[in-house]
Amino acid sequence: EEELVALEACNEHSWESLAIPLEWIMDTLIVSCSVVNHLQHMKDSKNLRGAIQEIEARRKDFDLKLAQSKPLFDSFKALQEDPNFQNSSDAQKRTVESYMKKVIISGVHLEDGQKKLFNQYEKELVELTRKFSDNILDSIRKYGKLVTSVEEVEGLSATSLALAAKAAASEGYEVASPELGPWLFKIDKSSYFRVMKHLKNRKAREELYVAYRNKASTGEFNNTPVLTRILELRNLKAKLLGYKNYAEVISMLLKMATLDKANELLEKLRSGAWDGALRELEALKALAASNGENYELMPWDLPYWMERRREARLDMSEEEFRPFFAFPHVLEGLFLLAKRLFSIEIDAADNLVATSIWHGDVRFFRVKDMDTKETLAYFYIDPYSRPLEKRGGAFVSSFVAKRSRALAPEGCDIRLPACIIVCNQTPPLGDNPSLMTFDELKTLFHEFGHALQHMLTTQEVIFVSGMQNVEQDAVELPSQFMENWCYDKDTLSSFAKHYKTGELLPESLFEKIKSSRTLRAIDMLNQVLLAAVDLELHSNFEPNGLTTKIHEVYSELSQKTQIPPCMPGEQYLCSFSHISTGNYAAGYYGYKWAEVLSADVFNGFEEAMLKDEKAVKEVGMRFRNTILALGGGMAALDVFKAFRGREPSVDPLLRQYGLTK
Repeated sequence: EEELVALEACNEHSWESLAIPLEWIMDTLIVSCSVVNHLQHMKDSKNLRGAIQEIEARRKDFDLKLAQSKPLFDSFKALQEDPNFQNSSDAQKRTVESYMKKVIISGVHLEDGQKKLFNQYEKELVELTRKFSDNILDSIRKYGKLVTSVEEVEGLSATSLALAAKAAASEGYEVASPELGPWLFKIDKSSYFRVMKHLKNRKAREELYVAYRNKASTGEFNNTPVLTRILELRNLKAKLLGYKNYAEVISMLLKMATLDKANELLEKLRSGAWDGALRELEALKALAASNGENYELMPWDLPYWMERRREARLDMSEEEFRPFFAFPHVLEGLFLLAKRLFSIEIDAADNLVATSIWHGDVRFFRVKDMDTKETLAYFYIDPYSRPLEKRGGAFVSSFVAKRSRALAPEGCDIRLPACIIVCNQTPPLGDNPSLMTFDELKTLFHEFGHALQHMLTTQEVIFVSGMQNVEQDAVELPSQFMENWCYDKDTLSSFAKHYKTGELLPESLFEKIKSSRTLRAIDMLNQVLLAAVDLELHSNFEPNGLTTKIHEVYSELSQKTQIPPCMPGEQYLCSFSHISTGNYAAGYYGYKWAEVLSADVFNGFEEAMLKDEKAVKEVGMRFRNTILALGGGMAALDVFKAFRGREPSVDPLLRQYGLTK
């Protein structure tokens, strides 16, 4: 607060006098507050929640004071209009341009009465988004399906049974064993899908499905009124700022696509996937019938029969893959791929952080340039699921350190970037390492892509370093690009070996793994639905306090978009945290937008692989020097064209899904 007062009093309108002090203010605030938020996400406790609530209001007051500072706005406006500033770097110009946009939509121009109302909305939103997230975690923590009969767990793998028995033991069932039970099934994402793919008991699948899809929708953890109020407040903010809706405020100011372009892409993907999804559903029905199961397939049947179909095509079950995807081997293979493509080396550096890790599972690594041996970055990884204390999902936290020249430690030219990769994959059991599913493998590669953009940036200002200031619908490009390598034969060959015998994954399975990628039309429609619901809720939806309407919007769009549609009364939005608490409000479509970009980018590598390894390395370094290096310092479309030499095409993505030749 004192530094902000001093900055507002500054009469010099230069980059050094404005941006550098602001960089220090923002970095200090973000790091200190994010440490506590991170710990609450990794090791949730009442004390941490209390600490966050205690400082939350004051933190928001400062955020608003900073964003609505008229003296600061006037100073940056003067800098932006200075003819000499036009000779500044792209990164500096993008920083100022982004700052101006963000403070305008933060209410810097509002009159006092409107500003007071705007700030009330903002403070309430902070409380509600935290409550939304806490309700999900508490709902997951509260639910547990206890099973005591061996017949009821038929079909489940030894891994699933061991983890369910471990969960039961943690809840006081001390005699629980993988072989005899009892077993406790939870509804965190990783546990849920691990069970739903293999549990033969259809009634139990239905019960788990209903609990998972409707978590945080009833009783003390009911998120329906919370989400409705969030949407209402966002709408009210938009109207105060003079916009028609929230999507217009956020999505179209800070993203690549216009609202019309986003909807156009979603419709193109929906229509392109629709017939394929119908064919997939008919194939699943036929498979079920051939196994004596003659019933209408319901949503809780899909994961089970999709897995059976995948097994039939691969001649191998998901569980049989696990021994070939031991986490230590996978990590080694991932690092080799990074070395091959981007000329970097990654070494363990746990000794540097022995006193600053939050759990014994956490590892720490150093990233070096392969040629110069210069240290470029560091990262932590917290890989395993801990459903009773750890937030679900997978993500990268970049708060630890963003690359910066102004914030360099004494005696150093630059502050190196550091980040945290968080996953929720299957933990080690007994003496065995973590044995990963193919989906967990893809998730790790995905998050590593985010980390690479943070760590290999060459930008020197935190506002555009790494993922910062990258358009939201382009920020998933590096992560989704990295997933493609999970289907690459040479990459899989580098680590897919049995953790006990060393046997390589049979060569016959590589092509089958690649071909299984086309069985995704139903998944495509599910993602299109979520993106369409997000845009609808943030563009055309008027809550008016009627809390049931959000679920009606979801249900209506599901009938047009999803195969099969959702169940009547389903309230999945109560746990759809991407648009409620994250950075994807009015921007969830960005996953599909970035998937178009990433498929096109990977197609550039495929073209190189048809030539030779030298061509692959050249394309890899071009990727490092453009998409990874430039971050938010250049417009995302310009960065893409610098890599690909043209504008993006949707055709490579449609080919990946098997929807076109």
